[in-house]
Amino acid sequence: MSVIVYIESEENKIKKASLEAVSYAKKISESLKKDLIAVSFNLTDFSILNNHGVDKLYNISDEKLKVFEVNAYSNNLSNLFNKLKPEIVVITSSANSRYLGPILASKIDSAYMSNVVSLPISYSPFSVKRSCFTNKAFNETFTKKSTVVLSLSSNSYGLNENKSNLVLEEIKGIDTNSALKVDSLEKLTNKVNIADADIVVSGGRGLKGPENWHLIEGLAEVLGAATACSKPVSDMGWRPHSEHVGQTGKPVASNLYIAVGISGAIQHLAGVNSSKVKVVINNDPEAPFFRSADYGIVGDAFEVLPKLIEGLKAIK
Repeated sequence: MSVIVYIESEENKIKKASLEAVSYAKKISESLKKDLIAVSFNLTDFSILNNHGVDKLYNISDEKLKVFEVNAYSNNLSNLFNKLKPEIVVITSSANSRYLGPILASKIDSAYMSNVVSLPISYSPFSVKRSCFTNKAFNETFTKKSTVVLSLSSNSYGLNENKSNLVLEEIKGIDTNSALKVDSLEKLTNKVNIADADIVVSGGRGLKGPENWHLIEGLAEVLGAATACSKPVSDMGWRPHSEHVGQTGKPVASNLYIAVGISGAIQHLAGVNSSKVKVVINNDPEAPFFRSADYGIVGDAFEVLPKLIEGLKAIK
């Protein structure tokens, strides 16, 4: 019996959300007095895991598994997990992991709990706190299953250093003969990923057009932030759909979310509620977003943003 954490990586770099999942899983393994086992695909630089308490890493190596494909990944992971017999499996809440989690749980006859926001409340029976109703409430979920897959909400636990001497075991991937095939993968370069960003600067229709987006990009550049937008902005073609955040776009769980010229439709608020601090800049004092924000500036974005950028540059 063991505690296992699934590691996601991109271009051989472990994602921040996975390091948070490792920190979370390490605390559980210490409570259960178990070793912490990590599993990755085609990872060659794993040295950082020695700083977060991983005792053993199973690295599944296969050229066919370089790009995420849910059937191939779930088959390889379930094949390994059915041998290791874990009590608890921890994954992130990324788009890929949300897709993977329920399928993996069914293949290892496990319970699946999403939106986990804290360490387990009890282990027998197993129970944990989860967010619900688009992060407006919490519930306590129980299971009598001997194995549980936990999907940890982004930015809900944090990173903890814990030195260890990792033991590596390379294993070959199994041929899954999946009916799905990924032909190509296109990625934006030189951009901070919204999912991994500590700070997100988002713009809405208040910017009045794509020609004014340099203000959002300028603020994001100074802060080292990702850029995002509301649904109407992406629908009008001002920004790519990859930047659309909210309930119908990408969820945001950053440390700081800055909304510029966004009124605060309920669908948008539902997707960004997990952010720790929300700042709103809007010239309408009655904008709904002000009721959900931690800080607000009532003013014209075309006057506020240049001054804000100038001030931030001065103190950097």
